[in-house]
Amino acid sequence: MNYANCGQNAANPASIHNMRMKLSLLVCVLGLAALAFAQNENLDSHPALKPPKGAQVAIVVFEDLECPDCARAAPLLEEAARTYNIPVVRHDFPLAMHPWAMDAAILARYFDTHSKKIGNDFRDTVFKNQLEISKDNLRAFAEKFAAERKIELPFVIDPQGKLAAEIEKDRNLGNSLGLSHTPTIYVVSSKNVAKPFVEVADRSQLFQLIDAMKRGE
Repeated sequence: MNYANCGQNAANPASIHNMRMKLSLLVCVLGLAALAFAQNENLDSHPALKPPKGAQVAIVVFEDLECPDCARAAPLLEEAARTYNIPVVRHDFPLAMHPWAMDAAILARYFDTHSKKIGNDFRDTVFKNQLEISKDNLRAFAEKFAAERKIELPFVIDPQGKLAAEIEKDRNLGNSLGLSHTPTIYVVSSKNVAKPFVEVADRSQLFQLIDAMKRGE
């Protein structure tokens, strides 16, 4: 019996290694595909990507009051909401890079406690005057806004940290969506099961996206 060919007939070690590498790569690809599918499924049912009760279509925005691009986007969102008679759901997403964004969000939340309209008026007023606001004069700016509406601004705005906690909930929502910038804007629908939300990557397409969502496309 010729044993010299036994090694030749056995699998080559290099071939075995290559096969294992290919199998490992295939497992990784399948795993990533499964993860992406699961993430999409989670996003489809994400609580932040749904219109408020009673609305079929809405705009959802995560914003930072010190963000210049948020200030540029705000009038467009207001115009879209007015044109289509749909709500805008605003979430706080203050970025660490902006020194007074968190303080401004807390002030906005305080004004929300008087009425949501007053809180949103404060946000829009901040956006319109953003270039004039600093960490040092934000309090004076808020005091003037409050005085014009006959609201008393307490010395300590959020003594128990409840408003900050609500902002953190919004920030956690944004993080769960993988947000990396502000503003992040979505058009969301309660009737379009196949496509319940779409991110607005190009704001010049906002009205077209709302039209498509209202048609159920």
